[in-house]
Amino acid sequence: MEKIDWSPLLISLKTGIVATAISFILGIIIAGLVMRANKKVKWILDGILTLPLVLPPTVAGFILLLIFSLRRPFGIFLLNHLGIKVVQTWYGCVMAAIVIAFPLMYRNTRAAFEQVDINLIYAGRTLGLSERKIFWKIIVPVAGPGIASGTVLTFARAIGEYGATTMLAGNILGKTRTISTAIAAEVSAGNYDIAAFWVIVIIILSFAIVVSINVLTGHGMKNVKRW
Repeated sequence: MEKIDWSPLLISLKTGIVATAISFILGIIIAGLVMRANKKVKWILDGILTLPLVLPPTVAGFILLLIFSLRRPFGIFLLNHLGIKVVQTWYGCVMAAIVIAFPLMYRNTRAAFEQVDINLIYAGRTLGLSERKIFWKIIVPVAGPGIASGTVLTFARAIGEYGATTMLAGNILGKTRTISTAIAAEVSAGNYDIAAFWVIVIIILSFAIVVSINVLTGHGMKNVKRW
């Protein structure tokens, strides 16, 4: 087997961490706003925010490519005014990971918010707490396990993203090549031993993520009753 270039692992982890951090913040805030919306608005917003979860990643990647292309107004604006180029760069990896993984953070967070006992909210209001304090000091902490589970799932999805990443960021070694794109590239080149190595790496990471979910949500083996 040829010498392993570890850059895909580093790029995947860096992309996953940044994308998860952004999705974490946006997921909590947006889920809270959607929960307060009326029923019709909630349905529409929920559909829009969940859409990347059901769309083929290549479709999401194509839409992102149209938005951030240097031939499009927004892409030109980012480059000329902010010096940011998304297409064929690491920023593209992050953007693709956020769009594809965010729905998992949003859905898990919203579901966790819906499980919060309404009496706790009423108690907070009785004590004179503002809606903002109730949200951050009561709802978010109580929904903590669900939020934590969504965070871990978001990270898992972000580091494993392939379709949208390939469309937007490409497959540039040492720059935008993640583990998923590395596996596809090595298989195409006939380097099955290197591809198998990266498959093992991603399996180990995925297993560690599943264990983390069990620990964070309190559904680990220590809580399982024997028959």
